[in-house]
Amino acid sequence: MFDFDEMSFPKLGLTGLDGEMTEEELAIQDMTHRFAKEVMRPIAEKLDKMDAQDAVGPDSPIWEFLDKINGSGLLDLEAIGTMSKKEKSRLIPIIFEELAWGDSGLAMVAMVTNFPAFAAYNTGDPELIERFGSLRGCWSATQPDRGSDMVDLDKTEAHPDSKHGRGNIVARLDGDEIVISGQTSAWVSATPIAQCSLLYCQYDDGSGIYREDGGLNYIAALVPFDIPGISQGKALDKMGMRALCQGELFFDDVRIPKKYVIADKDKAIGSFYGALTFGNMEMGISFTGVARAAYEHALEYVHERKQGGTQLINHQSVRLRLFDMYRKVEACRAMAQRAFAYNYGPNGPHLVASATSKTFVTQMAFEVANEAVQLMGGNGLTKEYPVEKLLRDCRTALIADGENNVLSLKGASWISESYKNANGE
Repeated sequence: MFDFDEMSFPKLGLTGLDGEMTEEELAIQDMTHRFAKEVMRPIAEKLDKMDAQDAVGPDSPIWEFLDKINGSGLLDLEAIGTMSKKEKSRLIPIIFEELAWGDSGLAMVAMVTNFPAFAAYNTGDPELIERFGSLRGCWSATQPDRGSDMVDLDKTEAHPDSKHGRGNIVARLDGDEIVISGQTSAWVSATPIAQCSLLYCQYDDGSGIYREDGGLNYIAALVPFDIPGISQGKALDKMGMRALCQGELFFDDVRIPKKYVIADKDKAIGSFYGALTFGNMEMGISFTGVARAAYEHALEYVHERKQGGTQLINHQSVRLRLFDMYRKVEACRAMAQRAFAYNYGPNGPHLVASATSKTFVTQMAFEVANEAVQLMGGNGLTKEYPVEKLLRDCRTALIADGENNVLSLKGASWISESYKNANGE
């Protein structure tokens, strides 16, 4: 048991109930926090108020952000590649919580623009690393007729005896080349500013696009944009995470060498789930940062605003609501860090861990941001205060990177299969 001589104030770190952190971790946290505060928040505020197309134009502050995040060394792919799994499980969450505390949209830009480069480095192929390792990219998976269906590539949630709906993009084998035709959905992140894509789409190697179970054959390929037949659509005008530009890609008989294919057919399904597992894991820790930002704005406000003859914090009901927000933020961080520990540990990675984090954290972040608006009353509804933006960002996160209900269905199916396997069923 513990024995106190006296009850002093709790010693809270930058992220609340911080346990022991190394000097390196504290230094990285401090550096990222300052970058988020001094660079990201001012740029994100500007981007949030801009027309979607202007936000990716030549005079947009998005280019300043990209220059500064690339020059900061915070997301050095080669350095990350040399980290041990344990180091990744501790350092990446620290970095992305702070980046998203600055702005979730820009944090997602920083992550997704590196997806094709990550994929190229993971192949270990010097030619692919040379071609794609330094290009600004996007991750293309959803199509106009295939949104949430993408989460169910292995077809566990589809209606019995049905076929998956044919998507808009099909890649076909033609000798030593892959020919790609069709378009993505408008929700492909970073498309308007990308120079290449990690593309997942239907694939026909001559035997058709359907599997025997009615699911679709898929391919994962790296596609550069400096070849004929590719065009990028306009930036999407949307409610939240406006700093994260999104838009369509159009493929008109685009030809790439087979060498650019990193996975096909059955392996492509595993490749997609690997990317989604990483993306969901990042969403969990990122929206922990957003929830924390909303909580901190509310904490400051209730100590300044007076109602009923005193500061809001002196009202018991306000203190109860504030502590509930704090508790949810701490739960978010614990859940998100646990997903990292599992995915980089001996039993992981798996989408169950990441989806558990993503669905829980984004829901809690939405509730925290909603309560922050409520505590601030009419002021919370105005653009003068940042919490209305955070609420829009959190609402968007319930759908982004996999709609929460669909992810939950997938998680439940895998948990059931794990139970049946353990019990010989």
